[in-house]
Amino acid sequence: MATECNAREFDFQGLGARAVTARFDGGAITSDAGGLLLREVEAKTGILRRFAACFADHRDPDLIEHTVYDLLAQRVFALALGYEDLNDHDTLRHDPLLAVLVGKTDPTGQDRRCQRIGANRWPARAR
Repeated sequence: MATECNAREFDFQGLGARAVTARFDGGAITSDAGGLLLREVEAKTGILRRFAACFADHRDPDLIEHTVYDLLAQRVFALALGYEDLNDHDTLRHDPLLAVLVGKTDPTGQDRRCQRIGANRWPARAR
């Protein structure tokens, strides 16, 4: 008996007004879609938000684009997806999926003030 797969798409938690949907029609493709499940876990538990709150950010809020949470979530999600080196982030900063995982409302980066996240220049200090 052949396997019968009926689901054409899976809906995940939205990103602002955008829907986040996994489809199997060959559109925009990523091999890291498992990160969406991690995003769901973070949305339910808030563990990364709580961990990010352990750090004091001494940067000028008017000059930053990426919060401590953004930097931490980017690093944790990248590690969970198998990107263990910080230099991987130079490529990942162009990946719309990672932007969705971190919660950026502009996943393609068209409206970003800064074009480099700078995870290897961790700005925060533990309290």
